[in-house]
Amino acid sequence: MATERRIAALDIGSTKICCFIAKVSEAGRIRVTGMSHHASAGVRGGVLVDMDAAYRAILAAVHAAEQMAGETIEEVIVSITGAHMKSTQLLREMVIGGGAIRDLDLRRLLQDARDSVDLQDRMLVHAIPVGYSVDGGPLLREPRGMHGQTLGVKMHLVTANRASVQNVATCVSRCHLGVADLAIAPYAAGLSALVEDEKDLGAVVIDMGGGTTSFCVFYEGAAVYADSVPVGGHHVTSDIARGLSTPINHAERLKTLYGSAVPAASDDRELLDAPQVGEEDDASSNRVPKSFLVSIIQARIEETFELVKRRLDASGAVGMAGQRVVLTGGASQLPGVREVACRTLGKQVRHGRPLGVSGLAEATGGPAFATASGLLHFAVDDRGEARSAAVPQNAAQGNFLARMGGWFRENF
Repeated sequence: MATERRIAALDIGSTKICCFIAKVSEAGRIRVTGMSHHASAGVRGGVLVDMDAAYRAILAAVHAAEQMAGETIEEVIVSITGAHMKSTQLLREMVIGGGAIRDLDLRRLLQDARDSVDLQDRMLVHAIPVGYSVDGGPLLREPRGMHGQTLGVKMHLVTANRASVQNVATCVSRCHLGVADLAIAPYAAGLSALVEDEKDLGAVVIDMGGGTTSFCVFYEGAAVYADSVPVGGHHVTSDIARGLSTPINHAERLKTLYGSAVPAASDDRELLDAPQVGEEDDASSNRVPKSFLVSIIQARIEETFELVKRRLDASGAVGMAGQRVVLTGGASQLPGVREVACRTLGKQVRHGRPLGVSGLAEATGGPAFATASGLLHFAVDDRGEARSAAVPQNAAQGNFLARMGGWFRENF
């Protein structure tokens, strides 16, 4: 009988915390059996700022996903985002002596390249081989079986602040879960939302979250650059709250119900109620034209894509990025964001959704869940990365009863 293995993904964002539990067949097909998302707490700009609040939110999300799947999990693959991640390129070469290149040679070269990185206070999250060279020749995807004196590799390295990663691992371990692996959010989103031709020809995945907007460039099947800007959906809400002098929760409501990044001809005629900060009666509400709300949103969204464009231009990877942009993340679902991205970046833009995963509900099949789905893809195929077991662990793994016992001890 065919056997299936179980995997789990935990996407920790500034807006929501999402947990997917899935079964993987021997053929590599992914079927989601449990899913949950919970309002985030204790996370700001992709960084943990309140351990207790984040712990409770993670525990709630994991528990709901386990109930739906009808089973408990012991370890998860966790997403990393925020301004503390950095992307660099590394070239490394090794003498192999003239014989045919074997798997052992590739493993030795990748490990040597990984060990040569000077990390100091940082942690290596990804070591992605972009291409291999034999005797200094052009980059190849698959050098096995070829003959040469030297074997080289070009690697894309992504590092993160060690303390920030340790805080996430500690918070997850308090839920009696092990961290099986780590992946940066835009890379995971790309594994889920891009088709193979986009990964080969060149594309940029822009993951628009609540606290940050991160992006990853794919070219010739590999991620070649990643970065983030400290602007997200929460900043749009804050701009609305300040501009209309309305409470944050009303600003979020106005953004969700009436918000758009592109003006329409009827916006001046449509009036919206904006309750004032500190006022208790409805009579003190301001009535503002929808065009004013749209102008606030448009300015912030344009600024976000301008920042992304500047980072891309400065990176040197803009030539590999091609003409395709794929938007993921909850903030990308605001009407008009795609049009603003097309105009600002000068590229073809589409919304990305989880691909290659079955069992997703309609509500969890949109751009906001591309990262969680991509973490499952990463668990099945890490695309030849040089992996390491050096994921921070602070507590023993445990089952559902252990996690519930810990929750009761900390809350009662």
